[in-house]
Amino acid sequence: MCASPPVLRFLHIDEQILAVDKPHGLLSVPGKGPAGEDCLIRRVQAEYADALIVHRLDMATSGVMVMARGAEAHRTLSKAFADRLTDKAYVAVVAGEMATDAGEIDLPLVTDWPNRPKQIVDHKIGKSSLTRYHVLARGEGTTRVALEPVTGRSHQLRVHMLALGHPIVGDALYAPAEIVALSPRLLLHAERLEVPHPVTGERMAFVSPAPF
Repeated sequence: MCASPPVLRFLHIDEQILAVDKPHGLLSVPGKGPAGEDCLIRRVQAEYADALIVHRLDMATSGVMVMARGAEAHRTLSKAFADRLTDKAYVAVVAGEMATDAGEIDLPLVTDWPNRPKQIVDHKIGKSSLTRYHVLARGEGTTRVALEPVTGRSHQLRVHMLALGHPIVGDALYAPAEIVALSPRLLLHAERLEVPHPVTGERMAFVSPAPF
């Protein structure tokens, strides 16, 4: 007998917007084949049939996601993300003790087509990508760091930290095997997301503390 999937934790529910805490290891949207059928949007739609995806988190990443309810809210929220009217804050644990307390990583990214879905830094054809960071704590060969993706490229935080010489612990796609082995999951969590409400325009902040 198969175990039931864990109950979703909703952070906010109203007639236009939902905020939910995505578990790590769960796709945001359907993937390929039978294994890709289970995903966050389908679980949410089982309870709220009008829910529509606005943005995504990697399967391995946990944390706050918002969804629109209905086409009009979807258009408004999608535009807010496209126009960078949202504020995102992540927490990660990375390999090594970072030397600087804060900074920016400004490196253009592009899909590594022979090895997709991996992304790589490419200064010729890459799309501009900017991440801000500040150190929260250091110790025992790792650093706990707050990350702010100013742009929203695929795998941006994972590739930017790798390029800085500090891959995220547990990152099976980008980190060396010894760094992957330090954790059974990717230690990357979307801790806070602030968006304008699609009807009132009020700034709404949704928070899910990192579980690691």
